[in-house]
Amino acid sequence: MNDYDTVSADVEHEDEIPEDHPRYQDLITRHRIEAGVEKGITHLQGMHAEGRGSAFDYLLGEETIPSADAAERAAAAHLLLADRPVLSINGNVAALVPSEMVALADATGADLEVNLFNRTPERLQAIADHLREHGADEVKGLEADAHIPNLDHERSKVDADGIYAADVVLVPLEDGDRAEALDEMDKTEIVIDLNPLSRSPQVADVPIVDNIIRAVPTITEHARALADADEDELRAIVEEFDREQALEAAEERIRTGTTDE
Repeated sequence: MNDYDTVSADVEHEDEIPEDHPRYQDLITRHRIEAGVEKGITHLQGMHAEGRGSAFDYLLGEETIPSADAAERAAAAHLLLADRPVLSINGNVAALVPSEMVALADATGADLEVNLFNRTPERLQAIADHLREHGADEVKGLEADAHIPNLDHERSKVDADGIYAADVVLVPLEDGDRAEALDEMDKTEIVIDLNPLSRSPQVADVPIVDNIIRAVPTITEHARALADADEDELRAIVEEFDREQALEAAEERIRTGTTDE
């Protein structure tokens, strides 16, 4: 093993990770998940989920491929067109991109809502506080006065004026059955997932096969660039996006290392 395969285990802050490290982004995500567990916002199972994602990102070349960028632009257009857009946040999302989610909410007028599989009052409050520390004014998800139909367990609990009433929902790093349940509610669903074959992107209107630490800032950049676009331009972007082509391009990159884009 050479010096570039890992970094010292006693790194306490991500600023200590050298930016010229060939696996810099992967090390950043690992560090943030570990810090999230220590802070009580990320469940231990989140480490396993992040490990799976890391493997797919490695096969993607740890970069945003053209089809993912197109999906991120379509996602921005959907959020800007929405009447009630909501960004769903679980423990891994809160650990990895808290300020980035706040920035995306600001750029699109979306609400932030905490939704958890391993749900406890303590984790809900810790994540809400964490988001506020990163600039959020209001965080939904603590009321939990509505339920997603056809979905058992704690993750079915949502706010009536949040995810339940939303017309467009961004659900990054989600479990497949919850994504399917939201799809059955006829919501426009934007999913960020590094595995194009998993259920979440397969049911999404806009599947984004990209690392969340790249995807969320890119959606925000597109939203800001489209801030003055009229409705016709935004709808044209939405209609031009080909979800099947995006999934096929991501799968081809993972299988072969190349795409036809």
